Amino acid sequence: MSALRQTLADYLAVRRALGYKLERAEKLLGQFLDYLHDEDAHTVTVEHAIAWATAPAGDPWWHALRLNAVRPFAVYLHARDPRHEVPPAGLIRYGSSRATPYLYSPAQIEALVTTARQLPFPLHALVYPTLFGLLAVTGMRIGETLALQDQDVDAQQGIVTVRDGKFGKSRLLPVHPSTIDALLRYRHAREQFVPATVVRALFVSSSGGPMDRPNVGRTFRQIAKKAGVTARSAGCRPRVHDLRHSFAVATLLDAYRNGDDVQAMLPRLSTYLGHVKPKDTYWYLSAAPELLALAGERLERHLNTGEAA
Repeated sequence: MSALRQTLADYLAVRRALGYKLERAEKLLGQFLDYLHDEDAHTVTVEHAIAWATAPAGDPWWHALRLNAVRPFAVYLHARDPRHEVPPAGLIRYGSSRATPYLYSPAQIEALVTTARQLPFPLHALVYPTLFGLLAVTGMRIGETLALQDQDVDAQQGIVTVRDGKFGKSRLLPVHPSTIDALLRYRHAREQFVPATVVRALFVSSSGGPMDRPNVGRTFRQIAKKAGVTARSAGCRPRVHDLRHSFAVATLLDAYRNGDDVQAMLPRLSTYLGHVKPKDTYWYLSAAPELLALAGERLERHLNTGEAA
């Protein structure tokens, strides 16, 4: 193993000990070290970092993401050996890194689930509707959902346990009895395709192992197209992750419409979603014009009557 690759292994170990997953960063940094090897370069330079980051075709956001993977590693290297250069922050300019959330209506979610039931492979026609349904009613991250095991569904308590989520956090998600019933029916039906003695993952591939996340994303896009769930703009395309956005926004909308104390509810929603910082949940307020309108109406009533906002 080269010195740089050993240092990369050390860097990843240190960052993961702090709770970071770094799956994408590990892949990108491995590719960056391949590039340095081909260039017969033994130190990181700004020139090499930019050349590698901008080599593939793509938009500035993708180039910036690649460079941003290199930068913290370069900082780590520079602390050990000043010959390594650190690319300045913001070297590649790009717009907002957040994609515009695709907020699904209840009818669209139903169309996605119905279309998923029509997949030609019987196991997929069982797994995908249940997967999409669970994402829609819990707002879980797709990675968290695919990591679930059978033991994480507590039918008696009505709780789904997320283990080792983002930043290594675990949490308990109370769910509606209908959700538990759907998961139990799914597990029973799954046994005709994968023996219960083989299964550990809740959502399985044909081998009985956990599903592959990129394949799930591709299948979701195919299902969305067949279901008539199409892009609203170049920056607002249907993604499986947007089921999480839709859950959060729908929860906030219900709270406003029911006259609930939204400020008191937001910390609970933030915990349920697994957000580390409340501001990550507040961001959803700007994701839907209807939310902003309802918040504005409540603020106006508060200013006019003194009602609690």
